[in-house]
Amino acid sequence: MSPQTIKIIITAVLLLHGVAHGRAFFCLAATAGGGGDKKWIPLRSWLFPKASKKTVAAIAAVFWLLGALGFIAAALGFWGLLFPGEYWRQLALISAVISTLGTLIFSGIWPGAPDQRLSTLDTVISLVVNVAWFFLLLVMQY
Repeated sequence: MSPQTIKIIITAVLLLHGVAHGRAFFCLAATAGGGGDKKWIPLRSWLFPKASKKTVAAIAAVFWLLGALGFIAAALGFWGLLFPGEYWRQLALISAVISTLGTLIFSGIWPGAPDQRLSTLDTVISLVVNVAWFFLLLVMQY
C-alpha cells in the first residue's frame, strides 16, 4: 500500500471511531437530561451499581465525550491540520485507553444501541479498534 493510502485509512479510522463515540455521547447526554429513546439498551455499570440511570449516563458521557474529542483531534493532528508534529499518537493512545475503560466500566453497553445485538456488535468493534491502536502505537511503534 502506498503511504498516502495508509494515511487516508488511518485518518478515516480515527475519524469514524470519534464520530461513533460522539453519537454515543449525545445519546448519553439525552439520557442524563431525562430524555432519550426508551428503546435503547439500558446503561449499567458494575462500578456504580446503585446509581440512577441519569447519574450513570452523566458519568459515562464524560468517557464517550473525551473519546470522541480525542479521536477526532488525533485524526486532524495526524493529517497535520490541528497541531504540528507527532502528538496525534499520544492523543490516539489516550483516547483508546479512555474508550476501553468506558466500555469496561459500563458493562459493554454501547450507548444508543436499539437492541442487544447491535450494542454487542458496536462494543466489539470499538474494542477491536482500540486494541488495534494499542498494537499499532505500542508494539509496532508506528
